[in-house]
Amino acid sequence: MTVILLRHGRSTSNTSGVLAGRTAGVELDELGREQAAQLVGRLEGLPIKAVVRSPLLRCRLTVAPLAAALDLEPLVDERLAEVDYGAWTGRKISELVAEPLWRVVQAQPSAAIFPEGEGLAQVQARAVAAVRDHDRQLAQRHGSDVLWVACTHGDVIKAVIADALGVHLDGFQRITADPASASVIRYTPLRPFVIHLNHTGASLAAAVNGPPAGAVGEGDAVVGGSTT
Repeated sequence: MTVILLRHGRSTSNTSGVLAGRTAGVELDELGREQAAQLVGRLEGLPIKAVVRSPLLRCRLTVAPLAAALDLEPLVDERLAEVDYGAWTGRKISELVAEPLWRVVQAQPSAAIFPEGEGLAQVQARAVAAVRDHDRQLAQRHGSDVLWVACTHGDVIKAVIADALGVHLDGFQRITADPASASVIRYTPLRPFVIHLNHTGASLAAAVNGPPAGAVGEGDAVVGGSTT
């Protein structure tokens, strides 16, 4: 099963430097709306069978043009929601960098628990479980390799990618997930394969339509990491 982890387009909170978190009604800005419209062309030709999204408005607006073009009704999964930043929600990033917890988030995110909110370890657990669950359900429904889209948020995507890479959560700040970026993970019985990271180009087809990495001898053919 192959998932395209799609971050929502640029939002009004992104441009204002505010930590939106789960604040209701956060819209896409003008660029974000353009990014949402461009997704139709960027993902053109890919056999996408399902679109799953965070319940927040900025994700709904991001996938709307794509879902309409694919004639798919997006599923909403609360486990793909933004981090619950608790008392940090709605505050300026420029203020939060002075908080002692900010250093923990940057250096040891596995230990970070937001005041009146949730911990990043909890975010990773729920998001990975959501992706695995949808993979399993789609495999049962279609009986073959299925490509699907999960539209969610930056920290959520970084946490899922860290898990797929086998990287400790404390290293997830090394991963980038820009607004409207797409990252691709193929899950197999052996292990996840991270196919692409932070794609923001014109077409994702070349990054997704490579040979399957589902068996030893294909994805693991080069044991030492060299072709010579």
